[in-house]
Amino acid sequence: VAEGVKIGIQECQHQFRGRRWNCTTVNDSLAIFGPVLDKATRESAFVHAIASAGVAFAVTRSCAEGSATICGCDTRHKGSPGEGWKWGGCSEDVEFGSMVSREFADARENRPDARSAMNRHNNEAGRTSIIELMHLKCKCHGLSGSCEVKTCWWSQPDFRVIGDYLKDKYDSASEMVVEKHRESRGWVETLRPKYNFFKAPTEKDLVYYENSPNFCEPNPETGSFGTRDRICNVTSHGIDGCDLLCCGRGHNTRTEKRKEKCHCIFHWCCYVRCQECIRVYDVHTCK
Repeated sequence: VAEGVKIGIQECQHQFRGRRWNCTTVNDSLAIFGPVLDKATRESAFVHAIASAGVAFAVTRSCAEGSATICGCDTRHKGSPGEGWKWGGCSEDVEFGSMVSREFADARENRPDARSAMNRHNNEAGRTSIIELMHLKCKCHGLSGSCEVKTCWWSQPDFRVIGDYLKDKYDSASEMVVEKHRESRGWVETLRPKYNFFKAPTEKDLVYYENSPNFCEPNPETGSFGTRDRICNVTSHGIDGCDLLCCGRGHNTRTEKRKEKCHCIFHWCCYVRCQECIRVYDVHTCK
């Protein structure tokens, strides 16, 4: 579970590396992202989804590798599925991994309020992404490497594929509004889409109901670190470009010398010999 949370954070930092909020973690704090997740923003939605997916992914993978003693391979895929191949290897049991993730990530989300409803939905969207992206992996058997028979098993994709998928869901996240209604247990908050003319979100989509801060300036209340001194891409017109990332404040440019291997030659047999070159780069940082 700890490994799953770790890969979820690492993937978040990769996906947001060029954005104003770059998934910064805070040392010496129980809230590892600081106050950023206090609000029900699309950033919160993504963090919950990627962390929940990370836990399911890591547990599922460790079961298949045999490093966890309480679980193993998915035994539901058996029999003769088709011509030329058969089930074999170790199909990854994503249902078990999702169950563990559900117990871990949803444990505190049992309140009858809107934030718990949002977190539960986004946690499940993260786990669903793995099930959506499961695919067959196959290995060939036969004389001289021919592929007369293939053994195939269900496998999770690389976690980067899951991160890319959930980042697309972040970009198209559905804005919701909070509704209160009375039940036998008291007042309960639920979410409904803010705009009726958009398609309602499915269990695969991310949802949020509060607007994000712009993250341009440091603000301890929102958890924004600002973008001062962040490296920006001077040629990009996107959010990682110096215009948008620096919030119109402009940027500084400095030159950096870096040692790199160059003019590499392969010698028979078997090593590569390289020279060391010094290259000069322009580095652009936000004012």
